[in-house]
Amino acid sequence: MNAPFVSVGVKVSIADLGDPDVCADIERFVADHPQGTPFHLPRWIQAVERGTGNKAVALVAERGSRIVGLLPLNEIHSPIFGRLLASAGFAVDGGLLLADGQSGMCLLAAAEDLAQSRSCPTIELRGGPVAANRTGWALRTESHCGFVTQLAADDEAQLTAIPRKQRAEVRKGLAGDLKVNTGTGMIDREAHYAVFAESVHNLGTPVFPRRLFEAVLDAFGDAADILTIRHAGRPVASVLSLYWRGAVMPYWGGGTWEARRLRANDRMYYELMLHARRRGCDRFDFGRSKTNSGAYHFKRNWGFTPEPLSYAVWTAPGCAIRNADPTSAKHALQIALWQRLPLRVANSLGPWIARGLG
Repeated sequence: MNAPFVSVGVKVSIADLGDPDVCADIERFVADHPQGTPFHLPRWIQAVERGTGNKAVALVAERGSRIVGLLPLNEIHSPIFGRLLASAGFAVDGGLLLADGQSGMCLLAAAEDLAQSRSCPTIELRGGPVAANRTGWALRTESHCGFVTQLAADDEAQLTAIPRKQRAEVRKGLAGDLKVNTGTGMIDREAHYAVFAESVHNLGTPVFPRRLFEAVLDAFGDAADILTIRHAGRPVASVLSLYWRGAVMPYWGGGTWEARRLRANDRMYYELMLHARRRGCDRFDFGRSKTNSGAYHFKRNWGFTPEPLSYAVWTAPGCAIRNADPTSAKHALQIALWQRLPLRVANSLGPWIARGLG
């Protein structure tokens, strides 16, 4: 490791992610930490690097030979949205991970220095503690919410746990001629990407590179899979999920236009609850959604209670605040135009744009 940043009794360095022993030490720190997430793991930021080309960097704070703090980052480059350090890239969580009693100030200072040395005028931390009064940092606690609930004891209890109106939609999906498949093979990957690409195109946003999904699946092995709903042999809804500490995390999912009529998305998430319980999970983590967005209300309809998430953004002195939110009013015209593009054209251009969203 390099050691350019030093605080009292603590050394902050850039981890050598090419060293398996260094990565193993970080993995153990994350696994033992009560706030550790899959997005803190070296394998996540490395998968993002392989899948999008955005370099993985991990800042590690050590006291002696013991890790006491971690900040995983991806260096995001976009000719449209600019450059930033994201913790973690393409993740809904990340941010500072600190041992008990450890201040994160030295890691934040190191991140600021790193950002300026690499011409990144923005740092985004998606979770973790940040001092609200630290110069240059803005703390947001109302922009996004997370949704987590316990899984029921059996299939029927899981169905009755869903609120009445949403349960009726699930029952329609159960009554339809739909087939459920799970796996991580090439057929599963192709089906998932085709559905996901069509889904985000319908929403007016560019699709991520397929190699990002491939890299995450390869990195997480048995801790990730794809569940796909098919109608007449054609995939109509599909979701790529992560599994972490007894929780299933449906991460990249979507459905075709036909999925709405078939209630395929409703069937998909119910089947994922059952699948996850059979895998030994006891919680369903529905991920983050922008507050009061369509996805936010969809998850509330399933009986999930929104919990505000803390995000922190640093902007270099004299620089404009970055806006890469594809749903913002600023990008409304671009979204409308993107929806009108032929799907083949959107799928060709989308990954080049989306790799810079971070």
